Amino acid sequence: MTGEVTKEPSADGPEEKASELAKGPPEPSEEVAASGSPREEQAPQATKPAPPSEGDKRGASGRGRQRELAVSFILSPPSDVPSAPLLLTLEDVSDSSMTVSWEPPERLGRLGFQGYVLELLREGALEWVPVNARPMMVTQQTVRNLALGDKFLLRVAAVSLAGAGPPAVMDQPVHIRETIEPPKIRVPRHLRQTYIRQVGETVNLQIPFQGNPKPQASWTHNGHAVDSQRVSVRTGQQDSILFIRSAQRSDSGCYELTVRLEDQEAKATVHILVTERPEPPSTIRLLDVWGCNAALQWTPPQDTGNAELLGYTVQKADRKTGKWFTVLERYHPTTCTISDLIVGNSYSFRVFSENLCGLSASAAVTKELAHIQKAEITDKPKGFVERDFLEAPSFTQPLADHTTTPGYSTQLFCSVRASPKPKIIWMKNKVAIEGNPKYRALSEQGVCTLEIRKPSPFDSGVYTCKATNALGEASVDCRLEVKASATH
Repeated sequence: MTGEVTKEPSADGPEEKASELAKGPPEPSEEVAASGSPREEQAPQATKPAPPSEGDKRGASGRGRQRELAVSFILSPPSDVPSAPLLLTLEDVSDSSMTVSWEPPERLGRLGFQGYVLELLREGALEWVPVNARPMMVTQQTVRNLALGDKFLLRVAAVSLAGAGPPAVMDQPVHIRETIEPPKIRVPRHLRQTYIRQVGETVNLQIPFQGNPKPQASWTHNGHAVDSQRVSVRTGQQDSILFIRSAQRSDSGCYELTVRLEDQEAKATVHILVTERPEPPSTIRLLDVWGCNAALQWTPPQDTGNAELLGYTVQKADRKTGKWFTVLERYHPTTCTISDLIVGNSYSFRVFSENLCGLSASAAVTKELAHIQKAEITDKPKGFVERDFLEAPSFTQPLADHTTTPGYSTQLFCSVRASPKPKIIWMKNKVAIEGNPKYRALSEQGVCTLEIRKPSPFDSGVYTCKATNALGEASVDCRLEVKASATH
């Protein structure tokens, strides 16, 4: 159970009643504690009372009712009054509010439980002031609208119909003061790596930070205070800005921002690199020229522009046109060979250095020209050796045994190699079949084909292909079987 109270003290009202209620029931007198019976129950003295008037009767009636309530309160056993709440804890405190919590008491009493009353005692005051006008059924309260510098004690008591129980008092006083937030710097993502600018450009670093109250911010350059004549620094409530109108290479280095609040501080570093274009290579010379090729060599520049070189750009120009053409880009070695030069032309070469800012403003140019001479051609004929291509016939692919069906034309294949071209003779069972219309023989590019038109079982037998020329002869044969199809 939680509650929230806005503190608005008043002179009188329900708060005084709650304060009186929080003070608890009156303690029994020593006589009551000793005899075990209240004072009101002792026997009255034997005196004759005077006859009361009408006003006295009314006053006596009111005092009688109050006496009855007091007697009933005093007669309530101690178990009817709640015990003290447990674990009174300060949960949170700020510059204008606080939050406290506690646990219910071990004993709530037999009579009706009404809630809790929270009180505070300011430093130097004598009376406890109730925070809530009436008992509240919560175990956590937030008190707002407190003034800076307030210092007070807290206590809370449980209240029932029998009265307020003993209070639980906080051990340490609560001090309302300005909340101190430790300093913290948030470096933007683009500044977490080296911040690169060119000579003449502006440098504008805006670094946000946190801290309450406002912390003190200071900048250093390579461990020393920044030069106020070149560097402008402006610190606001939530950020610090470092500004350089025209950057120079001397502005490169490590910049450190320190944010300090009392005995706490936070630091952040930003690395700045101010670059410019590099110088051209120091020297260049033409090493050699042969055929359509030229070899060059140069030395690195003395000043790289405060940045690493990305390489060299090599260009060529022929003397006829004078136009420059790029041959190599971002080339890292300091020697190269230029090829595919045109015969009869003369060439000049130049080399640029390159870094992040671009190419050097000028280039190193060769002093001498590379002349590509026409090579002398001498014809040295070699003696011609005639080759003998004559060859006797030889079959590179023989005939293969074959089985076919009657009525369907079939073919036999083989290949022969010979020079001069051989004569091809086909035979069946050692008998030449040349001129028989049933057979058709073909020979092309050394491939010999015999087509048998609509064969019958009578055409079965051994077929031979014979090749002859002036150097010799060769033959191959195969068996053809014509099988009649089975009838059912």
